[in-house]
Amino acid sequence: MTKSIAFFGSSLLSAYWNGAATYYRGMIRALADRGYRVTFHEPDVYDRQRNRDIDPPPWCRVVVYDGTVEALRRAARGASQADIVVKCSGVGFEDDLLLEEVLSAARPDALRVFWDVDAPATLAAMQAAPDHPLRLALPRIDLVLTYGGGEPVVRAYRALGAHACVPVYNALDPETHHPVAPQDRFAGDLAFLGNRLPDRDDRVKDFFIGPAERVPDAGFLLGGSGWQDVALPANVRRLGHVGTGDHNALNGSSRLVLNIARDSMAANGFSPATRVFEAAGAAACLVTDAWEGIEMFLVPDREVLVARDGRDVADLVREVGHERARLIGEAAMRRVLTEHTYAHRAAQADELFNRHARRVEAAE
Repeated sequence: MTKSIAFFGSSLLSAYWNGAATYYRGMIRALADRGYRVTFHEPDVYDRQRNRDIDPPPWCRVVVYDGTVEALRRAARGASQADIVVKCSGVGFEDDLLLEEVLSAARPDALRVFWDVDAPATLAAMQAAPDHPLRLALPRIDLVLTYGGGEPVVRAYRALGAHACVPVYNALDPETHHPVAPQDRFAGDLAFLGNRLPDRDDRVKDFFIGPAERVPDAGFLLGGSGWQDVALPANVRRLGHVGTGDHNALNGSSRLVLNIARDSMAANGFSPATRVFEAAGAAACLVTDAWEGIEMFLVPDREVLVARDGRDVADLVREVGHERARLIGEAAMRRVLTEHTYAHRAAQADELFNRHARRVEAAE
């Protein structure tokens, strides 16, 4: 039987200041391939609708609502007919109110899911505030899904009262991210793509800006929003916002591609960013900062290069030639295609939805 999902997230259509966009797209398209009918509700905030990366796709109905409380309440009523209701973290407009409205609108027999795309930050907020709205709502939520965090996140959510918590990790959509011909506009020795966020600033200084200063004869590329007023060495080229349509070219044109986790995700571990799988899918040679659990996804030194600090990054820029980079990138691509696509993640989510829906029915 076809099941319907009312999905409330930051944006499916725009990756502008929205790092979860490719995760949403990969998961929802793969769920649609399994027969789910998904309606994605997103607010018109932060200029995202003026910076769309994609048009509404055929595999998902998209409802864009104004950034007002009245429009939010109307949109939340879209949950009333769905078999599964998903509220994501970080929607970006009145999240606490949206959670309450969505839970209240859901049918009594609907499966209620909270999907956390920044679990370490969400947990820190709940642990600091016993009256946090999400913490109070956990008894009404049937299933918490996270896109990372491993057992530390599962234990923390269960300790706060979640009935169940399961990580559904980032992955690769091979139709979207794949090898392409290199482009001169993205040529360089090391590329980093990520929006500027307060809890990543210091790590970017250490893992990207510091290496650029140490290897002045190498070419570095910095993509993402928010970096326009940051002082950079002369060998760093600012790219500004890089739309998802250019991610393959960026990943495939630089000799090395850098991933830098945010503070909370690096401290928690088990939190591979979407960029990890996007780069691997494009057969890029990925350099990642060290975090616990990387071995679950890619084998260090064979499928990914791991740097403990900026000095390690600088050494890799000096020492890893094009041939070794090519071999590592190709090995990473083989691994993610075999084990880490959104088809794999959708199969996991489908099994979780069915299992927990049966528990909801049994409890009634």
